[in-house]
Amino acid sequence: MKTAQAGTLESMDCIVTVTEAEKGRGISIVMEGASVARFGEAMVKATKDTLKSLGVRDIFVSIQDNGAGDLVLKARVEAAVRRLAGGKAA
Repeated sequence: MKTAQAGTLESMDCIVTVTEAEKGRGISIVMEGASVARFGEAMVKATKDTLKSLGVRDIFVSIQDNGAGDLVLKARVEAAVRRLAGGKAA
């Protein structure tokens, strides 16, 4: 299975790792970090919204958060997905 990653563990950032999932498995998200207890639900929603906008239905997502804001998280998810698909992303 292919895996791709985006981000850093610098302050106010996160590392997003995505791994292919078999068709029909859906979206699985695992999160850890300082902000998860307080903002976990919002982080899941932001991640799922980003995946939906990219047309992704089956994927495993791991997020290591270090205080990333909503826009940073969305950008990291998109970059990781595009890398997984073979496209270039910052």
